[in-house]
Amino acid sequence: MFKIEAMKEIERKFLVKDFSVIQDCPFDIIQQSYLFNETTKSLRVRIKNDRAFLTIKGNLVGITRDEFEYQIPKQEAIEIIEKFGLKILSKKRYYKEIDGLKWEIDVFEGSLSGLFIAEIELPDENFNFKLPDWIGKEVTFDKNYFNAELIKKL
Repeated sequence: MFKIEAMKEIERKFLVKDFSVIQDCPFDIIQQSYLFNETTKSLRVRIKNDRAFLTIKGNLVGITRDEFEYQIPKQEAIEIIEKFGLKILSKKRYYKEIDGLKWEIDVFEGSLSGLFIAEIELPDENFNFKLPDWIGKEVTFDKNYFNAELIKKL
């Protein structure tokens, strides 16, 4: 018998005020849906380029939550989305490394077009880092900017 340990997601979110930051950055094309989406837990289906994942997320405590992610065949992810008639949130995720930390800048598409959100995953909740000039208002604790909430607006 084996034990699966939960990964911890520790991240902060910010609006982006200077969109030129994504120039020349590598990116992924992401489509995601939610099989269930509650305040304390969610089950997400994500297609990122040619790969697909099921992700279980737990309740947010501070800026930390449990996260379990499993790769699945892309065709199964497509079938899940289609068979359950799930809404699809589409975005491009750009990557920028600063001071050894990876920033992810999500550029939303469709009816959320024009929304840019930057996330940074941290090694612990009290980790100090310098905010780049292109960062705007912090929205870490504003649930309106969580993907699980944004998809409800589609």
